[in-house]
Amino acid sequence: MLMPKKMKFRKQFKGRIKGKATSGNTVVFGEFGLAAAEKAKITSRQIEAARVAINRYLKRGGQLIIRIFPHKPITKRPAEVRMGKGKGPVEFYVAPVRENTVLYEVAGVTEEQAKEAFRLASHKLPIKCKVIRKVTEAASES
Repeated sequence: MLMPKKMKFRKQFKGRIKGKATSGNTVVFGEFGLAAAEKAKITSRQIEAARVAINRYLKRGGQLIIRIFPHKPITKRPAEVRMGKGKGPVEFYVAPVRENTVLYEVAGVTEEQAKEAFRLASHKLPIKCKVIRKVTEAASES
């Protein structure tokens, strides 16, 4: 599973996910992308499960690029522990995702293959997703 190699601080504040993505919202490396239609915190397990679903369907035919990384630690107190005594230990890592953020990209596959692979992957994620296509320079000029 994905997790940071080293961090400056072990624990972080919760924070809020506000607004739409201004960067990371276009397909850059592949031809088709899976973009988030909502904001959410996606865990490293969910990222991995969606990656496996895409690779299984494509049978390693195309190239898959993961555009998000879980760098935010989430802490949890053990069950049935009294209030106080500080913050709990880090349990897992999440990637805070804004609306319109591109999560995955694929290259070297047809549009039908990409759509079906992303449909299978979106079932593994806790948010609604949409399939987007790379905007070419010729299409954007006209």
